[in-house]
Amino acid sequence: MAGLSTHILDTHSGLPAGGVTVTLRRIVDGVPETLAETVTNADGRTDAPLLLPEATKPGVYEIDFAIGPYFRARGVELPEPAFLDIVTVRFGISDTARHYHVPLNCSPYGYTTYRGS
Repeated sequence: MAGLSTHILDTHSGLPAGGVTVTLRRIVDGVPETLAETVTNADGRTDAPLLLPEATKPGVYEIDFAIGPYFRARGVELPEPAFLDIVTVRFGISDTARHYHVPLNCSPYGYTTYRGS
């Protein structure tokens, strides 16, 4: 199935990161256009795909993951300003017939991402 999905794992606690605000933007001629804003569920996933197959177009996209507010809400002590507050992942979609999955593994001081399936 084509389209775009994400999930977030909290490597600080070893649990899925529920309650993280996720914002998807498409960059057109250098200008970001917000396509979706949602919050992850208890499994660290969005309840619906970020992009349905029919809405997926080739181009450059960004996902903002609001992990600073998430860690603060969990009672994790963070400095002001936090080292990581909003993690932005910019990526390209070239083949709209394929599914793109952009997961985030995060802690207050680091993150990784990759193209999942």
